[in-house]
Amino acid sequence: MKAVNLIPGDQRRARPSGERSGGGYVVLGVLTVLLVMAVAYVMTANSVNDSTSKAKSAKQEANALEAQASQLESFTDFASIKDQRLAAVTDAATTRFDWERLMREISRVMPAGSWLQTTQASVLGDPGAAAGLSAGTPDPTGAAPTGPQATFVGCTPKQSEVAKILVRLRSMYRVTDVELNESLREQGVEDVTTDSCGPLYKFDVTVSFAPAAPAETPKGSGTVPASLGGGS
Repeated sequence: MKAVNLIPGDQRRARPSGERSGGGYVVLGVLTVLLVMAVAYVMTANSVNDSTSKAKSAKQEANALEAQASQLESFTDFASIKDQRLAAVTDAATTRFDWERLMREISRVMPAGSWLQTTQASVLGDPGAAAGLSAGTPDPTGAAPTGPQATFVGCTPKQSEVAKILVRLRSMYRVTDVELNESLREQGVEDVTTDSCGPLYKFDVTVSFAPAAPAETPKGSGTVPASLGGGS
């Protein structure tokens, strides 16, 4: 006899027929892809959050450094002022000259009966060209300073005294060159005045000096020598 299944068809158990054997693998593949995408999203979100946190930290550090820099700005200005003043003092030191010593030496080298009428001196070189310039002021002609110079114009009774003056000037402190510009007797002048040598010889001499050494300082004395009228 043939067995008959009396259970209705819609209530019977489904039996695998083998017609849809790959459907489960497709579902698993889709789930795997979704899982990978979820993991990638989580990792990307974490990376973005970490970068954002670092950016905030860097911004806070920059703000702190900016505030610190603003507090130190006054000290920076003070350092700049100090450097400017130091440069000014250094420039003044390199262009100074011991004119007091020069005049003392001139008073000793002048022969008896001779005197000076005018004196021009400058640490910038040519006394005439530098008459309107102060120390540290650039020459508008572009000429470089050649060292301190002084021009002496005076009167002396003899030409031989002029030669004596030149020799003595060369032996003075720091003198590098002595140039005689002129030595003559003025014609038609009989009286000696402050502007004229009269019958005497008028000499014009330019003396050049070596620049002062950076570490050199003028050496003074508390007493006046007897040769200059002092008591010691």
